[in-house]
Amino acid sequence: MSDEGVLRRLGVVGEGPVARAALGAAERAGLDTVEGGARAMAEERSVDAIVTVGEAALVSLARHGVSAAVLPAGAVSGVGAVPASAIERGVGSLVAGEFEVVEHPVLGAAGALAETRALFDLTLVTEEAARISEYTVRSGAATVRQFRADGVVVATPAGSPDYARAAGGPVVGPETGVVEVVPISPFATDTDHWVLADDSVALRVDRDEAPVELLADGRPAGNVPAGEDVHVRPVDDIRLLRVPEGRSAFEERAIPVER
Repeated sequence: MSDEGVLRRLGVVGEGPVARAALGAAERAGLDTVEGGARAMAEERSVDAIVTVGEAALVSLARHGVSAAVLPAGAVSGVGAVPASAIERGVGSLVAGEFEVVEHPVLGAAGALAETRALFDLTLVTEEAARISEYTVRSGAATVRQFRADGVVVATPAGSPDYARAAGGPVVGPETGVVEVVPISPFATDTDHWVLADDSVALRVDRDEAPVELLADGRPAGNVPAGEDVHVRPVDDIRLLRVPEGRSAFEERAIPVER
């Protein structure tokens, strides 16, 4: 929003009928509009808010860093996204000032690899299917658990309804300052999952029967050698707009994960 809290110019990242509908609704409301890719829009200082269509557009915008508030639209879980069928009404609510701003952390993973960013989740997983490795999870100086599994996922509240939920974790509310850590197909049947402070998590591959890969929001970020720590912490945040037409984060489990 502008310094006065007034919406004057709306950016749109994405393509197709939902993007066109968002642009049309904004222009009929008298707003200036601009279209562009995520990198260009993240650097665009003249927009007061941005509509992103789909998960890929939102993830890319978060990865590049953005100061403007963002209204997610389309099939995106965990962020109060506006369904495609309601995007014109959602833009109308935005113009009318019927919204709230929710801050979501963007996680960074640092260690053996160059820092990579994720809005939804960071995952360590063996590259070969059904190959088990051994992992340790730490929170601050405390060892949480060592276990054997196909992998382990660290999810933000935004990512908690997706892959982490499918692996057995809970759905976590936004602005809680936590992440959830969930083993993927653990070898032991009594392995737990954990909700931890989001600024103090470290993962380590203790033993690998096959190469272990780091994924950031489903995007390959490189292999992690055994014995190397991956430190996870918030490195940025993204301000997301929630309008009445948006879904609740706690009702989005049926949306398929497009990874």
